Parts: sequence; structure tokens; C-alpha cells
Amino acid sequence: MIIGIGIDLAEVERYRFDPVKRAWFARKVYTEEEMAYAMRKRNWPERLAGFFAAKEATRKAFGHAIPWGAVGVSHERSGKPVIRLYRGYDALLERRGVRAIHLTITHTATTAAAVVVLEG
Repeated sequence: MIIGIGIDLAEVERYRFDPVKRAWFARKVYTEEEMAYAMRKRNWPERLAGFFAAKEATRKAFGHAIPWGAVGVSHERSGKPVIRLYRGYDALLERRGVRAIHLTITHTATTAAAVVVLEG
């Protein structure tokens, strides 16, 4: 049973930060794991835009704001992206009857998109 669906788009250019702004935005929005992953990639702004879209799609799927740092994108060994909830927000899964969170992220040089499905 589908409990929630969220989708979001992010313009890559908005995530092409200079080092000072990138550090500020990273502290506010991204997990350390997300930043480490993105910065290992040649086109890191595309990854940051994709992560932001995934976080926003997750918030939409739940139907309310969850602090940015409490929602993170991680990766399985295969490379598949997954949503992780931190700082006690993982309790939302049980309270809402969520058995699985499905995530897909795609990006081009200009746009990133993410879709999240909450399965009960």
C-alpha cells in the first residue's frame, strides 16, 4: 500500500557554490556522508541538487517538513540511493506504518529530479 509520494526538481546551477557558501549550505542542509559522496564526484553540483531534491521529495511524501539534517541520502553497496532518517525522525516510519522508502534520483547538467514513495 502506498502511504505517500513526493517528487521534486532542483536546478543544478543553484548548487554551484563557492567554497564559503558551500560550507555554510552544507552545515544547514546536507549530512557529512552526502557532502563526502558529492565532493568525490567530478560534477558535484549535480549530486548536491539531486540530494536536495530527494530530501524535499521525502518531506512531501510525509506531508510535512522534516529538518534537512534529519533526512539523508545514502547509497547501498550496489550504488542504489536510499533515504535515511536521523535524530529520532526514524520513529516516523513506525508511527506512519512505513515498511520501505523507495527513492530514485536522476540528473542532467541543468536539472536534478527525485521521486520518493512511502510503502506501507
